[in-house]
Amino acid sequence: MKYATLIVQTLGLAALSGSTLAGIADFETPREGFVGETFVDGGITFSSLNDVSGVNPDGSNFGPGEYGTQFIVENATLAMNDFPGVLTGVQALSWGNSFIAGDNLSINIMSSFHMSTGNVENFATLSLLLFENGPWGGINITLDATLGGVLVASDSFALSDLGGRDNLAGHSLTIDGINFDSLELSARYDDGTYTAFAGLADNVIITPTPGSLALLGAGSIFGMRRRRTC
Repeated sequence: MKYATLIVQTLGLAALSGSTLAGIADFETPREGFVGETFVDGGITFSSLNDVSGVNPDGSNFGPGEYGTQFIVENATLAMNDFPGVLTGVQALSWGNSFIAGDNLSINIMSSFHMSTGNVENFATLSLLLFENGPWGGINITLDATLGGVLVASDSFALSDLGGRDNLAGHSLTIDGINFDSLELSARYDDGTYTAFAGLADNVIITPTPGSLALLGAGSIFGMRRRRTC
């Protein structure tokens, strides 16, 4: 299981947010609530939420829009207290048909959505807090990068499949060193069929080159520690 710890420093976030060299979405600026079917934060456009058909973890089918088409900025204070290295700040990106106002939160189901800065980029990363085991075990969470509609790179992990009761865990996904102009985050089975997962996203960073992060990182933009556990 791949686990990531992402610590974003305030000064570094400000530097990135004000730079044309990078897009970073930390979801701290919008007020909590529904933010639309297309949503822009930190120069990154989020779109095409749940616009696919697929098979639920219980084997039933779902159609486009069934899990909702609205992005949600969720106050995730309680989750961040429990997972301080995965989610940062106060708010995170959610999706679907509902949210809970205030420090408590709902963790909603999602099948896929797209992200883009409108430019050709070379590096992307995001952190996820999501359920594993239980009904979610074995589902692949995938970040696909395309250029002109052609798949050029992917990163993915399989949700832990130990059975029993589901539990929350932190993960990250990264695309590095390949030019792309669009990203899709999705839940899929091994044969490519879309399915769904329940979680939140945070700290989405998209840049034209990994070097731009290093250059701006002279001011300690962020530190990331990745480790692999059983």
